[in-house]
Amino acid sequence: MQNDQLEIRLPAEWEPQSAVQLTWPHEHTDWAYMLDEVIPVFADIAAEISKREGVVIVAHDAAIVRSQLRKDTIMENVCIVEEESNDTWARDHGGITVLINEIPYVVDFCFNGWGMKFAANKDNCITRRLYHHHQIFAPNVGYLSQLHCVLEGGSIESDGRGTILTTSECLLSENRNEHKSPAEIEEYLLSIFGAKQMLWLNNGYLEGDDTDSHIDTLARICPNNTILYVQCKDEEDEHFYDLKLMEDELKKLRTQDGLPYQLFPLPMPTAIYDEDGERLPATYANFLIINGAVLLPTYGQEENDALAIDQLKKVFPDREIIPIYSTPLIQQHGSLHCVTMQYPKGTIQISTI
Repeated sequence: MQNDQLEIRLPAEWEPQSAVQLTWPHEHTDWAYMLDEVIPVFADIAAEISKREGVVIVAHDAAIVRSQLRKDTIMENVCIVEEESNDTWARDHGGITVLINEIPYVVDFCFNGWGMKFAANKDNCITRRLYHHHQIFAPNVGYLSQLHCVLEGGSIESDGRGTILTTSECLLSENRNEHKSPAEIEEYLLSIFGAKQMLWLNNGYLEGDDTDSHIDTLARICPNNTILYVQCKDEEDEHFYDLKLMEDELKKLRTQDGLPYQLFPLPMPTAIYDEDGERLPATYANFLIINGAVLLPTYGQEENDALAIDQLKKVFPDREIIPIYSTPLIQQHGSLHCVTMQYPKGTIQISTI
């Protein structure tokens, strides 16, 4: 079949899903020193997802994970598979699903630990092992190896209609795809995702972020040509200037129809620091959209948490907004969206889905 006969589409996150993948913390990950704090967060995420769709859990030890799940988890919607992992950031080592002539294909990109910052040899094998060694994918689902290209799921946002939003800081960083020019990277990604335009943000960052400014920590494409984004109002905050420049860029972005996006700011959480005094990348933009709900990371900041919930209610009036206390997650420099990867409807087969 010729490429011009292929209809390729990267679904939006708010489209119907079959399941969400989690890669569970264990004693051989960087979470070892704080498992008692972080596992309840993973259990909260798994329980809420299981009430609405499937949950695929990649586990070092299935029996241990089963004992750690909440009692209200809908177990018939949960599939636990044993595979080795370096860490737990499924958004970045998980497969990215595209639809080719409406047939799901799981695209397996290379994950190299965010530009070779951290070990990723085991994580980089998870997607192909899930596809070839476990019966979790529907029979018609295809697999595309793109291991020649480094790409993390947290670095791109899709509206499901041919627009990709990303950051130059990440996609053009060293130790990812430095052998490709910016034009070559854009051309390749537009082709593999069947997209028509790529929107680049050149500003915006979070202190403590290891990903080189993943878009899912800063700005998120949402239904009806809206974008939820992080706004900093405190002129004394180190992020103020750069996030203001990002806001100015967002105001200039246009849809494929030439229209401006509706922009909804999210508050900047009050600074949170680790025990060494290093600032952690707390962000409300790292929410997860699932069937009928949005899971929002919260940080025990009553006013800011409430403001973020209110903004999400405006953008997702037909979905339940579910706060998930996520301060333990940012201790390892990510948040809620970073530990998840959604699979569109028809991709994962769990008995009741």
